[in-house]
Amino acid sequence: MNHTFHIPVLGLGYSIDTPLKVAKYGISSVVSIVDDELTERMRKFHSEKNNKSYVLIDKKETDSRALRITAYLNLLNTLVNEDFAGLLQQETTLNKYFELLPDQSTLKAKYTELQFMSDGQEKELALDSLKKQLKPGNIDVNIMSKVDKANYSTNNEYLGEDYTDALAAMRGFANSDLKSSVIISAGLNPRLYGYMEKCTDFYPTPTGTLNKTIILKVSDFRSAMIQAKMLAKKGLWVSEFRVESGLNCGGHAFATEGFLLGPILEEFKEKRNALAVELYEIYAAALTTKDIYVSTPPLQRITAQGGIGTAEEHQFLINYYQLDAAGWGSPFLLVPEATNVDDDTLTDLMNAVGTDYFVSNSSPLGVLFNNFKKSSIEKQRLERIEKGRPGSPCTKKFLCTNTEFTELPICTASREYQNLKIKELQKQNLPEASYKQQFDTITEKICLCEGLCASTYLKNGMLKPKENKAVSICPGPNLAYFSGKYSLKEMIQHIYGKTNLLDSVSRPNLFINELNLYVDYLKKDIALQLDELSTKKAKYFTKFKEQLLQGIAYYQELIPELKKQSNVAISEMQQQLQQAESSLIACKI
Repeated sequence: MNHTFHIPVLGLGYSIDTPLKVAKYGISSVVSIVDDELTERMRKFHSEKNNKSYVLIDKKETDSRALRITAYLNLLNTLVNEDFAGLLQQETTLNKYFELLPDQSTLKAKYTELQFMSDGQEKELALDSLKKQLKPGNIDVNIMSKVDKANYSTNNEYLGEDYTDALAAMRGFANSDLKSSVIISAGLNPRLYGYMEKCTDFYPTPTGTLNKTIILKVSDFRSAMIQAKMLAKKGLWVSEFRVESGLNCGGHAFATEGFLLGPILEEFKEKRNALAVELYEIYAAALTTKDIYVSTPPLQRITAQGGIGTAEEHQFLINYYQLDAAGWGSPFLLVPEATNVDDDTLTDLMNAVGTDYFVSNSSPLGVLFNNFKKSSIEKQRLERIEKGRPGSPCTKKFLCTNTEFTELPICTASREYQNLKIKELQKQNLPEASYKQQFDTITEKICLCEGLCASTYLKNGMLKPKENKAVSICPGPNLAYFSGKYSLKEMIQHIYGKTNLLDSVSRPNLFINELNLYVDYLKKDIALQLDELSTKKAKYFTKFKEQLLQGIAYYQELIPELKKQSNVAISEMQQQLQQAESSLIACKI
């Protein structure tokens, strides 16, 4: 790819059609395929908008989830290719394609040279040759491995493993026309990996190319190695490790055991080649058992994302850690050209301050979730509690995993579950403080299935009568430093250092921001456990603290290298590291 950044998945709906807005300019982005109701409604919307025929795939149809996802992805592919073909024929849009490329792009340099050539056959032939080298950005998809609900027929009969949510979504992608990647996030799912072994597009063609590739979103080297080996043993190659900061990112947050982004990327840098060699041996041997033979290892990329905010940080990560690209997610929520954020939420994001962004336990998945205090779903949650009706109606049921009170799983954000759980709590006759703490824990959960789609429906005028319009949004804390509404061109110029959207903003380096998030997380977690700290938890905290102290020592040694490649203020960063170290040392376990 010619661009050195990609746009990661943003909630369910925020990037659901981002490829239609950016792929023609060679920019890759990621679509969530968790919600097949959303993909079906967006297929209808974009079919009608582009005068394409549309036939409803009813929810009751056999394998409707996979069929809906395939149909939507095929539509995206068709529309992107049509847009790209149109771009090549129009001078204005073709100019924009090259204008948005980074200055170090060889394609951009060749295009600039063309402008100095006299009009004539030679220039025309050179331009045609250059056009053939252009490509649209990838339409990549994201599957959260933890979102893998079992599904049942109308008679409550289990439909079987092939019809669980994650496997059906994977089938939807595998059967599509796309030649792109699936990003697997949120941990390891052996059942999903087993199903992927059946998908032929993940295997090399006779010419050695891969029609569909696999990207693992990982939080450390060890988990990357374990998962990649499992896949390699099935003859499946990981084409990219997408390293994401545990806490300095949007969406669900997976706090690692104190592993910080810098040391993690250092390990990838040191072991990258050895890992590729080891994986290729396993991969080639597994393919041989399937009568597939390869002579060279496929490409394997390393990228990183989470909390990047300046062109200097972007370039440092790529140069020093030898990354292939970096992900920019949350800042694109302020780019209406690229993402789906309704007007009210966009205004709230533009006017937000740092304290409006917080890590919560509001996700029904039981995983930390980046939240936004000004979101309308937070207001609705508190209003429902005040009215004595906590919880949400559960219509989509994607996150139904709890069987405490029911035979069939229900969602912990649902009114049904919270009502049953509160009744159980009331019988315990707890002291008022303990009761409130547990009540707040129960009612903190919010409906993500509806909330993460509402903004898309509002922006595009698709909200149905009586449909919940409360918006849930999950930006990373880094968005607090951005406070404008930006054009696509402005954001890309910021990424590549042609302009600085944060010129007047005081903002610590991304490594310091992430470190402070981890220190605060550890202190809060310890405070919650003080009354009954188990030996196991004490060991976890001790290891977490030691890992953070090692990370601080690493950054202290890295400062000269940072200074060499950026304008980082050495004395300020040293002081920030010392403050974090003192705070950690004072933290008693």
